[in-house]
Amino acid sequence: METTCAASWPSEAGRPAPRRQRSEGRVHVAAAVFGSVSRLSDLAESGALRARLPRGAEGVEAVVVNTAGGVACGDLFRISATAGAGAHLTLTTPAAEKVYRSDGAVSRIEVSLSAGAGARLEWLPQETILFDRARLARHYAVELDPAATFLSFEALVLGRLAHGDAMGEGHLEDHWRVRRAGRLVYADALRLSGPIGALLARPAVAAGHRALGTLLYVAPDAEGRLDEARALLEGAGCACGASAWNGLLAVRWLAADSAALRRAAGAFLIGFRGTPLPRVWAT
Repeated sequence: METTCAASWPSEAGRPAPRRQRSEGRVHVAAAVFGSVSRLSDLAESGALRARLPRGAEGVEAVVVNTAGGVACGDLFRISATAGAGAHLTLTTPAAEKVYRSDGAVSRIEVSLSAGAGARLEWLPQETILFDRARLARHYAVELDPAATFLSFEALVLGRLAHGDAMGEGHLEDHWRVRRAGRLVYADALRLSGPIGALLARPAVAAGHRALGTLLYVAPDAEGRLDEARALLEGAGCACGASAWNGLLAVRWLAADSAALRRAAGAFLIGFRGTPLPRVWAT
């Protein structure tokens, strides 16, 4: 479904931004165990979001496709997924998601994920690229059974670095809330607004790096895998580090560009998961 929205602040010329048709999309995917095999149990799609289910994947793999071709000012996308008890569900995307320049309105992406007892839920989208003057707010809500395993990896690239286009101005919000048995175990918030290029140049912020990656692993064995994670990070070729606490493990990367981040994080993910990345990552 598409809706009309008006921008909330003036255009560069000082005139109000024009009203535009904006995209909305929603997709919900659920997996459950039938016999001893994880299978799709529910799928709902509307607007610009679709899910494709490649054959031959381990468990249930859903590739979330944005048919709008990117994210523009005022777009709203909602993604939700549920892995039932004992099920294995992986969500990914077919390519990098592009967030285009906005003349006012903030685009929003809302992700809700849940996993039951003994389930394995993986959130592995390819990188999100923000163009200069992009405005994006993302919110993630994750609900886990104490016996569930959750793995997520998110990569942000600020500017089209391969084209020499730096991100000078813009707005970015990233909010994560993870709960186990209803109890908050992880909360993270990132907000960059205004002269993002200048902010990233500061040594205490990103020291000029423009590609950021975050992995979160929440599982009964998470803290016990810290040494393994640090060993996998050796020779990564970019700034990175791992820490573990409260039944979870977090890894962060800072890289000069998306290619360096993909090499470092991709090698880590393959080693840490013990299986290849989703096939769409190689296309």
